Amino acid sequence: MGDRLLHTGTPYLSPAAIASLPPDERLLGYAPYQPGMAVFGLPRAAFGQAWWTDARVWFFAATLLCLVYSLRLLNARTHRLTQAVAVLPLCTLTLATGGDDLPVLALCVLALALASRDRFVAAGVAVGLAGALKLFALPVALVLLVLALPPLARALRFAAFAFGIPLAALAPALIVDADAFIENAIRFPSGHGLVTSPAQSPLPGHLIATAFPAGRTIALALLLLAGAVIAYRLYRRPPRTAAAAALFTAAGLTAAIMLTPTTRFGYLLYPAAFLAYWWDQRRQPSDGHVDEPRQV
Repeated sequence: MGDRLLHTGTPYLSPAAIASLPPDERLLGYAPYQPGMAVFGLPRAAFGQAWWTDARVWFFAATLLCLVYSLRLLNARTHRLTQAVAVLPLCTLTLATGGDDLPVLALCVLALALASRDRFVAAGVAVGLAGALKLFALPVALVLLVLALPPLARALRFAAFAFGIPLAALAPALIVDADAFIENAIRFPSGHGLVTSPAQSPLPGHLIATAFPAGRTIALALLLLAGAVIAYRLYRRPPRTAAAAALFTAAGLTAAIMLTPTTRFGYLLYPAAFLAYWWDQRRQPSDGHVDEPRQV
């Protein structure tokens, strides 16, 4: 993606360019991410092959930086969050293999930590950067938008960055070749690309989609129903703390991962980390300040 962005102005190959590749190479022609992910490939595209230009090195560096800052904001009380990253196989496997989900997740956790300190502009920047990498950040941005209300002015300042940054990152790719973006980031993940997505872990959505003639429609209907239930719950009892926002996000992403016809088991690292955040921060005051322990 970095090499394509550097030389063509877009990190995506067009459908015609993908179709012209040999059949066994067409899958590698896809880049099913948001344009910002190409930034991690720019060092190798610009400076050639070396250990320090490997995108996985930069994934790790960005993840570590965001998590350390999050721990500082939360007074290093996120013991379970640290354990989730260091112990849970879902997270450690992704970390060990240089997964691109980790900087997205770390930026989302940072956004939650900033929101817990009532720093919603900075939280908007963090989740906006995550959204420029992957759409998995969108549910976090939507829940944090509800958390920012009221007042309306604060929510608008948050939204300007949370949704403006992904749109700004997307604009050049749309200007250069909008159909290439649609093929890579929309058609391919949804199962309508020139090549079938390998994201077919045997989770309920995939099993339903493959077990019945109208299975895909049933799975999508269940997904919409789950989304409607969560949205109604979010409207009736909006979160008042960042911990509650993390819980809403974990529920929404779990439903999406479980019921989407094309998905991966590894995506469960997102709700696992958000649940760890909620569990560790659930008793914190709504203003984000941590009470000093009392002497007994």
